[in-house]
Amino acid sequence: MSQPTIESILQENRLFHPSAEFSQTARIKSLGEYRALCDRASADPQAFWADLARQELHWFQPWDSVLDWSDPPFAKWFTQGKLNLSYNCLDRHLTTDKRDKPAIVWEGEPGDSRTLTYAELHQDVCKFANVLKDLGVQKGDRVGIYMPMIPEAAIAMLACARIGAPHSVVFGGFSAEALRDRLIDVEANVVITADGGWRKDAIVPLKEQVDTALKDARVAVHHVLVVQRTGQATAMEPGRDVWWHDLAPTASTNCPAEPMDSEDMLFVLYTSGSTGKPKGVVHTTGGYNLYAHITTQWIFDLQENDVYWCTADVGWITGHTYVVYGVLSNGATSVMYEGAPRGSNPGCFWDVIEKHQVSVFYTAPTAIRAFIKMGDEHPKARDLSSLRLLGTVGEPINPEAWMWYHTVIGGERCPIVDTWWQTETGGIMITALPGAIPTKPGSATLPFPGIQADVVDLEGNSVGVNEGGYLAVRYPHPGMMRTIYGDPDRFRRTYWEHIPPKDGNYLYFAGDGARRDEDGYFWVMGRVDDVINSAGHRLGTMEIESALVSHPAVAEAAVVGKPDDIKGEDIVAFVTLEGTHQSSEALAKELKQHVTKEIGAIARPGEIRFAEALPKTRSGKIMRRLLRDLAAGAEISGDTSTLEDRGVLEKLREG
Repeated sequence: MSQPTIESILQENRLFHPSAEFSQTARIKSLGEYRALCDRASADPQAFWADLARQELHWFQPWDSVLDWSDPPFAKWFTQGKLNLSYNCLDRHLTTDKRDKPAIVWEGEPGDSRTLTYAELHQDVCKFANVLKDLGVQKGDRVGIYMPMIPEAAIAMLACARIGAPHSVVFGGFSAEALRDRLIDVEANVVITADGGWRKDAIVPLKEQVDTALKDARVAVHHVLVVQRTGQATAMEPGRDVWWHDLAPTASTNCPAEPMDSEDMLFVLYTSGSTGKPKGVVHTTGGYNLYAHITTQWIFDLQENDVYWCTADVGWITGHTYVVYGVLSNGATSVMYEGAPRGSNPGCFWDVIEKHQVSVFYTAPTAIRAFIKMGDEHPKARDLSSLRLLGTVGEPINPEAWMWYHTVIGGERCPIVDTWWQTETGGIMITALPGAIPTKPGSATLPFPGIQADVVDLEGNSVGVNEGGYLAVRYPHPGMMRTIYGDPDRFRRTYWEHIPPKDGNYLYFAGDGARRDEDGYFWVMGRVDDVINSAGHRLGTMEIESALVSHPAVAEAAVVGKPDDIKGEDIVAFVTLEGTHQSSEALAKELKQHVTKEIGAIARPGEIRFAEALPKTRSGKIMRRLLRDLAAGAEISGDTSTLEDRGVLEKLREG
């Protein structure tokens, strides 16, 4: 692993302070208050997290010790403490005025909608938990969930948590093969699915995919529970397959939450690995519950009347933490949307905001860039005045996309929380607290209180101001992953041995390159394997992409390295264009000159490739690995099960 050094940095000097009006009512009201929290957490991390755990969560039994770090890098938080995440998300709200408050507001792609209050959601979760128990699911059994974005997906997750059966949600856009591999690895014996789901005006045949996955004899699934969503003809295998609507409505509503040990496994969620074999990230109950809860509360500044919408699918960690668990643990209203912006309704997100008066909106930079390409007329045709806070998640955001989001969607009044975190961290690690921290377009700003983030060299030493290095975390936090399912050695190798421990002090290596500016703000430059070594200069792809996107003709850009006999690597930029702009040799030359002007000649792309669209995962991340293969003229390698539209890849290959 080589060390990134940033030779040239895009100068971003704009600073946006929270308004006095916003700060006055915010959870964290000032930079001084934020720094006091950080100082308290740094002085005594265990006391800091223990105080929050006592204040914010319900415990059936208190813990013996806050943190057991006797066998690093395997942490245990709140040992011997007993609690239940489903109880913290539901039961404790039923004796308050939240009982009849909307918990989930759901909008289906065809236009159908439902609202579940906390009392109604509690009943549905208890009923389905009893269905699982009647089918023989016991505490510790793993349950696969392969669902569209419908309320039953959240109900299934909460029901599993209620009875202590760890769930493994597999995104509904994954192939049957990807589903099969995950079910085998996690040793699931039950799968919860639907006949299908709606996405971009088409039905995704989920049950059909499950049937294909279960043909493999290595899959140990005995029961398949099926929600009737789309109504198409569905094959049901007698003795194995059962309809949700045949069992859940008549089940008992009495299902006490199982007291779970704080370190009992809550869920396994698979994330891509560099070897192509997905990693089963294990999260446990107590620490994850606390971290999901407090990050949701402080970062999104949750107020009693907020209508909160995170656009992520529950198949991803963002959906786990910031659609379901963190939001409901706080007793807030969470919006779920089944569909996606599409040709027949490019303004559907803005329709949802207008209809449900969404006040907090959290989405991905890739979605924002797609909105820019669709045109300002769509958001401007809707009333977005209910919005008071915006957020971004998934990858670094280009400053120009940040400014569009701030101006067109936020009306220049909404703070933006640009968040850095991972499946492995369980919750947000670096972000602005919106009432306290001034923001800079493109920077994730500062670590969340209690997170000891740093930018280091290969020996684990902090690097200087504006020097590139590796993003690392110096001390455990409650939301961190505990291991890789079935492979603790891979957990140690992947996250803890790139930077060797010193005197028993372990550093968590995130896999991202970053720099820290003179104000201590973190600028995440992307994965370290997205660093290009061109003619001896190490260049972060993020800064070149930011330069390209700052040109008025460019909607989106992805930069990769291509093997070059002279330079080592040449820079290849894949570019999609705004509106009516057309590709041409003249424009390619202009874009190369633009990058030279913004960064310097060392960053000038050797090649510009125009594209109608870029290959992305179902969660919206650009698959730069595939672009590297294309740029090099090599065969596409590795797992492509996360690719949303294979046609994009074919068009790029033909082009």
